[in-house]
Amino acid sequence: MLCLILFSTLSLIAQEDLPTDYLSKEFHAGRRTALRAKMPDKSVAIIMAFPTRTFSNDVEYLYHQNPDLYYFTGYKEPHSMLLVFKEKQTGPDGSTYDELLVVQKRNPQAEQWTGRRLGVEGVQKNLGIATVINGEEFKKLSIDFTTFDKIIFDRIPSDVPVSTGKGADFASLVQQFKEKAAIPVDYSKDTRYDNKLYREITASLREIKTPEEMDLLRKAVEISCMGQNEVMKAVTPAMSELEIQGLHEFVHKKYGSEEVGYGSIVGAGENGCVLHYMENTKTKVGTSMLLMDVGAAYHGYSSDVTRTIPVDGKFSAEERAIYQLVYDAQEAVFKKAKEGTSFKEIEATAREVVTNGLVKLGIAKNISEANKFYPHGCSHHIGLDVHDRGTYNELKQNMVITVEPGIYIPQGSNCDKKWWGIAVRIEDDILIREKDYELLSIFAPRKIEDIEKMIADKSALDDFVLPKLKSAKKGF
Repeated sequence: MLCLILFSTLSLIAQEDLPTDYLSKEFHAGRRTALRAKMPDKSVAIIMAFPTRTFSNDVEYLYHQNPDLYYFTGYKEPHSMLLVFKEKQTGPDGSTYDELLVVQKRNPQAEQWTGRRLGVEGVQKNLGIATVINGEEFKKLSIDFTTFDKIIFDRIPSDVPVSTGKGADFASLVQQFKEKAAIPVDYSKDTRYDNKLYREITASLREIKTPEEMDLLRKAVEISCMGQNEVMKAVTPAMSELEIQGLHEFVHKKYGSEEVGYGSIVGAGENGCVLHYMENTKTKVGTSMLLMDVGAAYHGYSSDVTRTIPVDGKFSAEERAIYQLVYDAQEAVFKKAKEGTSFKEIEATAREVVTNGLVKLGIAKNISEANKFYPHGCSHHIGLDVHDRGTYNELKQNMVITVEPGIYIPQGSNCDKKWWGIAVRIEDDILIREKDYELLSIFAPRKIEDIEKMIADKSALDDFVLPKLKSAKKGF
């Protein structure tokens, strides 16, 4: 008994030396207010956590909260759900509320294995949400969903893990919500149950970044640039793609980035032609072009920065020609980047420069053929997701988007062999302003001469040499 009491006490001790620049509880409260303002009368919005995912047997992946739930609450734990009501609701005791957060219950034994939990009191104190209940209380909570004209929620995941039967895990909460709201198996034709409105509202909110969000995004982008710079200076032909990935992510963590915003893409030569190449298994990058699409995430906000460099320090004539064409496409887009420009115009501008250039170089016979060498779009929102929630109509002030034209010429392409295996993507992150833009990723060089100059510099990582593994010796 003494041991249990002792551990219960220790589990309540707050973790020390945490970052002090997380989004404030006032920020999250403001986002809930903004959500409520966009909801129609007599409606309720339900924002569910993401389910946990199994990595191997009884080991789970590091948990990543549903960005929407984090955006509106700051709560990072699984097995949770937020309900936001347009109008005030009355509880059994006569109290009123217009938001309710369902959370994990404090459990000293579980916390010893999987980490500290805020619990009801922790959420009320640290996140400023007044009405909070434990997951096991949701089942008996009396909410008459028939009184709402609109029940607004995202598409329910189809691969929710089987419930443990304890009534408080994510699967149980989802099932209880379905039962309470009387959601049929096929609700697509019933306008009361509205997934589309959920996406429209959350997109309209998340696509416009607040000053608090920009503080975190700026840091994430600058950290990514620092990683690109150090790798440019440290890279050698004998390095592996995996080692280069590790150098990027080491620099990120040195600056406080908790994770990458997406799987790191480090593709040498032909591997750069695979748009989402994440194996990073080439043991020596050699003297080919190296495409590095690696984005640090800071407090949940993801950057997205790509640089393509010649590992030997100098662009060949062919590499220079392709790189300059991609650079020119970026520059053409930058000239149009301001409030009121449509995403369609952004896409068309980049594609026109790239495809016309490929035809002029003789790599493609016509525009249709040239499009095959540029198979993706130019821009997307970034934020709590690397492909962040947002609308894709016109650019607005305080949107943050990528500008990322690219050219990829795989082996065997219908062009001169001298072009084969060249892949170039230049990706930068910009903040849209009324009459122009701010280049957030200005810290990493883009011009050919500046990249070559950066590669020639000394790196802080040059002297980072580890001893060879003894187990690699034959017969050890």
